[in-house]
Amino acid sequence: MPNFIDPNREQFERFKALPRDEPVMMLNLVRFHDQAEYPDGEVISGREAYARYGAASSPVFAKVGGELVWRGQPKNVLIGPADEQWDTAFIARYPTASAFLAMVTDPVYREAVKHRQAAVRTSRLIRMGELPMAGGFADEG
Repeated sequence: MPNFIDPNREQFERFKALPRDEPVMMLNLVRFHDQAEYPDGEVISGREAYARYGAASSPVFAKVGGELVWRGQPKNVLIGPADEQWDTAFIARYPTASAFLAMVTDPVYREAVKHRQAAVRTSRLIRMGELPMAGGFADEG
């Protein structure tokens, strides 16, 4: 399984080119390293390193108006590559894309990212817009 930890320049530019004044839902799929290794040689579990990331980044997440709207533990891939196993999945909502960008450029958040980079074996972060609930799952409104 390829490792995806941080966005590449092209992906980040595409994100920034989308409207910045509308709510954003970010689907997060995360797989942890068994052992997270820090540059100073400290070794802890990937899950523990991710918990450090959460604790350090939560104040900035809250400051920009972010909220966790759903969280779960994936159990089985029913459709999709069998090698894409995830340790955690969640949806974070931001009031605007600008709020997300403010978070990822905040100095406190940028320091917290070292824990995410140590923790994550691979991940998917997918920006989604909201659709009306009326009409069912296949109706785009």
